[in-house]
Amino acid sequence: MTEITDLAALRRAMAENAERPEGPARNARAEQLLAAAEGLNVPLTVIEALGHQLSVYNYSSEKDKMFVPFARLLRLWDERPGDFDAYETHSLHWVFKWMSAGMLDQPHIPLASIEKWLGEMERRYRLAGYSERAVRGAEFSVAAHIGDLARAERAYAAWLAADRDEMADCHACELYGQGLWQVERGRDAAALTAWRPVLEGEFSCAHEPHSVLAASLVPLLRLGRVEESRAHHLRGLRLVRPMESMRAAYAEHVEFCALSGNEARGLELLAERPAYFTDTGHPRSRLDFLAVVTLLTGRLTELGLGDEPVPGPAGRAWTARDLAAHARTEALALAERFDARNGTSYVGDRTRARMARRPLVDRLPLGVRTSRTAPAAPSAATSPAPAAETSLPALLAEAHRLADTLRPEAVDAWAAVARAAGDGELAPADRALIADHEAMSRGPEGAELFERAAELYAAAGDPGEALAARARGAYFRALRGEPDTALARVTGLSEEVRALYAAEATGVRQTASVLMSRARILMHRARTGAGPARDAEAAVREVPALVEGHGTPDEGDARLVARVAESWGMLAELAGAAGDGAGAAELLRRAVAEYVRAGVPWCAVEYEVQVAALAEEAGDREEAERALRAALEHGGPYVEPAGQVQLHLRIAELTAGRGEVAAAAEHALQATHWADQAGESGTSGAWARQRLGGYLLRQGRCAEAAEVLESALADLRAETHGDGAVVQARWWLGDCLEELGEHRAAAEQRLLAADIARHWPEQRDHATLAHLAADSLGSAGLVAEADRAYARAGELWRALGDTRLLVRSLRARAWLALREDAGTAEAEGLMAEAVEVCEEALEDAADSRALGGLTRELAQTHRQFGDLLAQAGGPGGVHFERAIALFGSLGPAGLHDRTAAELAAAELATELGHPEEAAARARVVLAAYENADETDGTVRTRRAEAARLLGTTE
Repeated sequence: MTEITDLAALRRAMAENAERPEGPARNARAEQLLAAAEGLNVPLTVIEALGHQLSVYNYSSEKDKMFVPFARLLRLWDERPGDFDAYETHSLHWVFKWMSAGMLDQPHIPLASIEKWLGEMERRYRLAGYSERAVRGAEFSVAAHIGDLARAERAYAAWLAADRDEMADCHACELYGQGLWQVERGRDAAALTAWRPVLEGEFSCAHEPHSVLAASLVPLLRLGRVEESRAHHLRGLRLVRPMESMRAAYAEHVEFCALSGNEARGLELLAERPAYFTDTGHPRSRLDFLAVVTLLTGRLTELGLGDEPVPGPAGRAWTARDLAAHARTEALALAERFDARNGTSYVGDRTRARMARRPLVDRLPLGVRTSRTAPAAPSAATSPAPAAETSLPALLAEAHRLADTLRPEAVDAWAAVARAAGDGELAPADRALIADHEAMSRGPEGAELFERAAELYAAAGDPGEALAARARGAYFRALRGEPDTALARVTGLSEEVRALYAAEATGVRQTASVLMSRARILMHRARTGAGPARDAEAAVREVPALVEGHGTPDEGDARLVARVAESWGMLAELAGAAGDGAGAAELLRRAVAEYVRAGVPWCAVEYEVQVAALAEEAGDREEAERALRAALEHGGPYVEPAGQVQLHLRIAELTAGRGEVAAAAEHALQATHWADQAGESGTSGAWARQRLGGYLLRQGRCAEAAEVLESALADLRAETHGDGAVVQARWWLGDCLEELGEHRAAAEQRLLAADIARHWPEQRDHATLAHLAADSLGSAGLVAEADRAYARAGELWRALGDTRLLVRSLRARAWLALREDAGTAEAEGLMAEAVEVCEEALEDAADSRALGGLTRELAQTHRQFGDLLAQAGGPGGVHFERAIALFGSLGPAGLHDRTAAELAAAELATELGHPEEAAARARVVLAAYENADETDGTVRTRRAEAARLLGTTE
């Protein structure tokens, strides 16, 4: 560790420590620096070290430690104010506000002491000539905390009315406090209006918009603005996660999860911050955290998950139920300490109300991976009530209704009837239906059970339905690998049912059922190559011929309409296999229409998906999207989660393809949710998150995209998703991080992606990623690493024959060399190499387009060469002249670049003491834009700069 020998060394060490992450390590270093400062015997060093110590305590979980250094500073000020320079004088008065808030947050400090401190703060601010704005803000905080609402309203008005001066909090922090008061008074919309300038980036500081994003979550949910709340959660959590001092804001993110159906996400957040359970340095934020823990774990217990393990205070294993009780006890005890100090019940009342909050939405997908903690919300496809709660006649009536309307729940309904009836008396027909539905539920393994159903149907006096049951059993045998036996059996059954139908001993429904089973078996044989397609087609056509010959069935006879619809679907399959895509699509649409007419649209989902596939194959993306959307609509609650994933992903791709990226993101978001519900988080869920991250990035929502992409990369695997998907995710994440200013992390992602891409036969992606990584490394200040990455990219660009990008890598390395203060020789050499490479390529340019691009690149290189030499104190005029001439050769397309080079040369001339040359160049620029478009921003900027230079020289 560097020894502190003077004030300059102390200041460097404090600046370095200020950049470290918040927490005990930074605090301990501040204590060491104070000890070193005391050894220098210079009053200002101690003052600055105390100020630094106070600051790091304030932005940590050890806020209770900041009173000691402040008391010492105040004593030094009172004894020897002359030892404080202007900056430290300002800082001392600034942190008076921290003391007010800090005292309020510590329940052991009496309210009378806080009120006395307010008076002291007001006196000292008045003596120093400051506005009372900060004082009234502090008074408002005290009144609002203890629940003195009348005083709080008065202080709030006085706070806003007082003049802003250098002691006022920054705009962002003031707006945060003002919005909180609006929420407290039940005015959520007003709060969000107050916070808008912070949320939109007009005002910011070290802790904003972090706090505002967190505070906005529940108000947005209450207002029904769920999309904004989701975005604020993803964006805001990324900001507060690395900041130890923001426990209260972190708690608001956990609370959001508890109120939005994201309990599992809330548990993940608790697991990330175990110290938040026990850190005692800031009791007020600990109370916030414990209240939210109680809310979350109470919600889990309510969902029947009270015995599930959850993260909690270190030292023991916790269940949700145990932690809920513990957190409630701790929170109420802490609230009681505040109320005892304040003489009101306000803190306790608010804490109890917070712990009792109810969910505001059932389900709010976030886009990041979340394990399911509770059963999926009930859908329209509900099962009948248990036998203990419903009479047998009611269960029978419901089972018949569901079976007659082909509801998927019919199988469960008949199982409920069987349980309720037990060994009691049931009509043979009902026993037959129980056996029939149980056989259906077993799939191919239920073939034999159909025989039992047939016997019962026969006993009930329905020979046609008995044949239909046996025919279903034959079809299941075909699926089980017995196609010949199945065909022989169903052929005999078909002959029997035709005879019964001719003798009017059975109905069209039973007859159609047997014929459909025969058609299914022949279709199965055709698919597997065991039988000719013509036999299958002939069998399929018998079904609609029979049904429609009987007269078009009305919508009430769902089973007959469904038989016809299934026939069209089978014929569509045969047409597609024969290469008639258009015919297949038309038959599929006909099948869909029949299913919809029958009142069973969920049966049409598979056919709409096939229509979409045929439409995509034919290049009709609009029809494909229509069909997929119809599949979602028709399927409703009956589409399994895995099917929901695929439908939403396909719609997302089609929607994005026509430029509707926001709509695509919404479908990808839904896909992530359904993947988690399906237990496919690591497979289709990772893919959906990868796509969602890309769509968010395209919208410029980089913080949200980064959260989603990081979640996706936890599961993306080259062997499962393909290395292209992994590279693309890292590439996008690197772009997000670069935009967010996280340059080192961006470089890491780009280098990881480049390492995968280097094994690909085509190396352009490898080169691009290496170049982008170099950009990030340079922005992160890692000059040597950036130079190596640019060199690697340059080699790849050279091998690919991409002169323009090779030249850019050389120019970038030249600037890095200049930053290293190693003299200009290396920088000039790299820039000269860039010129040489570009000139050689120009000689070999094969067409006008290549010629124009290379000319522009050479001009840019000369322009940068001139800038580089000027910055290094050398003569860059020749390169500026060359750049101006080259840009000029491009005509109107090079105008703005040419004038920029003229102005750069004029600036250089001014610096070198050649005002006439500078003035002449400025006039050239003005002449170039003499008749230019006044609405062009570049034109206005260039003219203004030229006029300024001309005025300076004259």
